[in-house]
Amino acid sequence: MRVCLVASSRFPIAEPYQGGLEAHTATLATALRARGHRVSVFAAPGSDPDLCVEELPVRRFHPSQAARADVGAHPDAWMQEHHAYLALMLDLLHHGHERYDVVHNNSLHHLPVAMASALSLPMVTTLHTPPLGWLESAMSLAPRTSAFAAVSRHTAQAWSHVVSADVVPNGVDTDRWRPGPGGDRAVWTGRIVPEKAPHLAIAAARRAGLPIDLAGPVLDQGYFADTVAPLLGADARLLGHLGTDELADVVGRARVALVSPQWDEPYGLVAAEAMACGTPVAAFARGALDEVVGVDAGRLARPDDVDDLARAALEAASLDRTEVRAHAVRHCSLDRMVRRYEDLYRRAGAPRPSSTVSSAVGTSA
Repeated sequence: MRVCLVASSRFPIAEPYQGGLEAHTATLATALRARGHRVSVFAAPGSDPDLCVEELPVRRFHPSQAARADVGAHPDAWMQEHHAYLALMLDLLHHGHERYDVVHNNSLHHLPVAMASALSLPMVTTLHTPPLGWLESAMSLAPRTSAFAAVSRHTAQAWSHVVSADVVPNGVDTDRWRPGPGGDRAVWTGRIVPEKAPHLAIAAARRAGLPIDLAGPVLDQGYFADTVAPLLGADARLLGHLGTDELADVVGRARVALVSPQWDEPYGLVAAEAMACGTPVAAFARGALDEVVGVDAGRLARPDDVDDLARAALEAASLDRTEVRAHAVRHCSLDRMVRRYEDLYRRAGAPRPSSTVSSAVGTSA
């Protein structure tokens, strides 16, 4: 089976990952190859060559001065991303059937879905987010040869007015996210942006009497400067943007992991990663987090309620780390995810696994 995996991000697939989509893409591509598939990657410049995948280069687009003068012109970054996906889909239209058996669209861009009907290949699209306008428009016109996977029941339901999607929960590499000894501090990981609300995690940790470490990229400098930085101190440290191995060590040495979104999480990869390290989770009950965090692996709190998150943190901290890890192995394993995708590829029309998988990961801008 040969799969063309198209991922959407403006960031390279390289450590330290900018977010869960980049981490998921790298993990999936590596796991497919480990199961005997050949993997090709459509990726942004700077992606990790050690992924052992084939990068599909796309020439960057620079609008002419005349095009830039158009009063309705899109920003250059938007045009570069549009051009990259357009070039990829046209290449698949002409040559895809010679190289691939199925296209796995792991992106948030509308063009792969919009052009799916022109391909002689089946397409599987993973839904990583709540409905987005451009993507919803394309999906409403998707051909019957397209199949859809959602990363949680919550996300499948959010898209149910447009498409019917199989639920394929994200998986984590439980060999890499290994059990840790725990410790005295809480931990928060993720993109430092308002919708992830690390400031609420800091507040909850303080009310619970727990020092906390934060790790992740600062993607909203204004939010960080105005809301997060003033809260930092000896009991609330920012460790920076860490690679997977260093991050797994920090999470494994934490007493409890706090997950504090102010939006409905489509999945909650940071919770699965923490549980794989044996670190119990305290999270706001938003989006799919109640699907990911089992009662033997964490506690949920009322959304946006800092006092309730502090209560959940103290309750979760008393859970057996062995049981927390066991929950992750049972429900969040990489093998479980990959087998479901292989089954979905076959049901979408790809041949049995006597051939190879080619995966094109699109992170273009």
